[in-house]
Amino acid sequence: MARPKTLLADQLKPLARTLKAAKARPVGQPAKPVADDEAALFRKAVADVQPLKHPLPFPHPSPAASPWPQQHLHDEGLVMHDAMTDFWPWDEIESGEELLYLRAGQKLDTMKKLRRGHWVVQAHLDLHGLNTDEARAAVGAFVHDCVQQDRRCVRIVHGKGLGSRNKEPVLKNKLRNWLVQREEVQAFCQARQVDGGAGAVIVLLRGRKR
Repeated sequence: MARPKTLLADQLKPLARTLKAAKARPVGQPAKPVADDEAALFRKAVADVQPLKHPLPFPHPSPAASPWPQQHLHDEGLVMHDAMTDFWPWDEIESGEELLYLRAGQKLDTMKKLRRGHWVVQAHLDLHGLNTDEARAAVGAFVHDCVQQDRRCVRIVHGKGLGSRNKEPVLKNKLRNWLVQREEVQAFCQARQVDGGAGAVIVLLRGRKR
């Protein structure tokens, strides 16, 4: 019955010697040094390898797409530009004539309140130095942005024409034509003297649709 035990002990002796040798070996020392023939084989394999003159370019990830609908905003801009034309069937106004407009369906006292400064001016646009095309685009963008930001009462300065060729307010009549073509505009009138007088107009806009 002792024979199987002796056989098992003989089989475990090589394992014990291996474990003993591993304990005696310093940390970090390889278990088996690389043979000369293996090192020569590696050198032969990489003999034709040339170092890179420049490092490989890092493949930067593509920028994330903007969450804002750029094409939609562009289309809105085109609509704002095309929605206002200089050719409007109104008679020209005299230099000193006051700008007045009240959209149909508005309360009769709306104009009275607007002229008296009942509403606080919440935004301002100055058209000085702009030509007709630039002013038209600026007015369209300004009205659109004010409605989006729920700014109801705004002021637009068109100037008195003192710097124009004929000393006439070129943008005054054009501004009236542009504003009446915008559905957002509920009313407008000449600004009070403290707000610019004959060189500016106070505009009442509709509220933002919820």
